[in-house]
Amino acid sequence: MARDVSDTTPIGARAELVEWIAEGEKPRETWRLGTEHEKVPFYTEDAAPVPYDGKKGIRALLEGLQERTGWSPIMEDDKPIGLLDETGGGAISLEPGGQFELSGAPLRTLHETAQETAQHLADVKAIGETLGMGFLTLGMSPLWTRAETPVMPKKRYRIMTDYMPKVGSLGLDMMYRTSTVQVNMDYASEADMVKKLRVSLALQPVATAIFANSPFTEGKPNGYLSMRSRIWLDTDRHRTGMMAFAFEDGFGYERYVDWALGVPMYFVKRDATYHDVAGASFRDLLHGKLAQLPGERATRSDWANHVSTLFPEVRLKRYLEMRGADVGGPEQIVALSAFWTGLLYDEAALDGAWELVKGWRAEERERLRADVPKLALKAAIAGRSVQDIARDALALAREGLKRRAHLDASGQDETKHLVYAEEIVASGRTPAERWLERYHGAWGGSVRPAFSECVF
Repeated sequence: MARDVSDTTPIGARAELVEWIAEGEKPRETWRLGTEHEKVPFYTEDAAPVPYDGKKGIRALLEGLQERTGWSPIMEDDKPIGLLDETGGGAISLEPGGQFELSGAPLRTLHETAQETAQHLADVKAIGETLGMGFLTLGMSPLWTRAETPVMPKKRYRIMTDYMPKVGSLGLDMMYRTSTVQVNMDYASEADMVKKLRVSLALQPVATAIFANSPFTEGKPNGYLSMRSRIWLDTDRHRTGMMAFAFEDGFGYERYVDWALGVPMYFVKRDATYHDVAGASFRDLLHGKLAQLPGERATRSDWANHVSTLFPEVRLKRYLEMRGADVGGPEQIVALSAFWTGLLYDEAALDGAWELVKGWRAEERERLRADVPKLALKAAIAGRSVQDIARDALALAREGLKRRAHLDASGQDETKHLVYAEEIVASGRTPAERWLERYHGAWGGSVRPAFSECVF
């Protein structure tokens, strides 16, 4: 989840909200990719969850990383809740249940993404080891109940925690028990955004399937290969999903803004105070008619913060966010970025991807989204298996990465970062299925071995 921003410039009209998104347009030569990943910390001694406070808690982890990296603390009241690299643009933040997130800097190549991920994990492991912590490479915490899961001291999360049960049965599980990988991508124009959004929305369940990695809940198999993805199906239908309207004629910035305006707010932040306005309308704030804050008018910060609380499978801000994958190990994290970079940052690959998906009907896309959490690569759409579609999409991505022709120091191009995903699809066995085999075999029906095998 995004950091809250501070920009008190007043906004008084819908057109300014549209313009805010349009400001994200960038020429191709300045396109970058940003990779974000979350990971669940635990104590290696007994596989217990890690609280915020205490000599060996999350706060101590943040303080150790601050000293090691020189990154600046992000504070809420007197508590550090993250770190910011003020020169490079990366950040560390905390998810509601203590999931430790790197929001990577905007980088030019996948080689840089791999280096950034490796450096971050080396830093986290170095400090974590001094505190007796490890970090899981699973898309959902496999053992603890929600009641056993720690709560981080962030005010926006308190508001969301109160609101979530009113709009879905699994929203609190999403907040407190899941971990994801996200890839952020640029666009050149409104037309470019629309094309990329449609392709990535349609293929998001395919990415979910390839990287499915959350088969355990509270100590046993949960019946899904991506329980994290299943949880999103019953979190808050107003702000989640496949956005069928994005495929309608005339879709663009304005239509997205109108949808966002229809999604209820969580909060309005003024200085250090979070005002709970859960369920209220941003339109009322825009017109100075918000009942909870009479006379208060919307600012650019309010809009940026509101847009960051929308959770469709692909989110539009001033860049596009691919939001459909479970976290995994370092290769899995970078492979997801490679998948989307190859498809979206090469025109021929993007055209080919659109040919793959353009004939799918809205109801077929919705059915695929519902089937993938359980079936993953064995799900099907329009008479084709996801495994077959994934094979085609990866071939397009590989050619796109070849044409980008970004070489590392050893002369290898970015296709090397796609191999992990290609091997999964070739085998037809997701990471989740491999862990389930371990559970029913070598693990002897216990998830505790995950805390030594499914770790960074």
